[in-house]
Amino acid sequence: MDELDFRKKSDAALEDLRKRLLELCDEHGFDVEGEGEKLEVLFEEPEETKFVISPNTAARQIWISALATSFKLGWSDAAGAFVLDKTGETLSAVMGRILTQQLGGAVEV
Repeated sequence: MDELDFRKKSDAALEDLRKRLLELCDEHGFDVEGEGEKLEVLFEEPEETKFVISPNTAARQIWISALATSFKLGWSDAAGAFVLDKTGETLSAVMGRILTQQLGGAVEV
């Protein structure tokens, strides 16, 4: 995948994720900041925490820094989405899992 194709796909994926998170933030008590190049999900409870979701153009991946872990998702033509190689989860599935872990209650993104 060339850089332009990656940017189009990652921009679309991050914008879709931003919209989904904005729909969930009031219900689950977190804030969402940023758009395009970087999203931040901010929590005040149970302690101040920040998840950062950003594209890494050189690696052609979307990286999520959360729960003291770095999740690196690459594009899958088969899934038509960015996917975590280790588990086969899409970007929204990974976000749902880590939000559920952070908040202690089921969150579906």
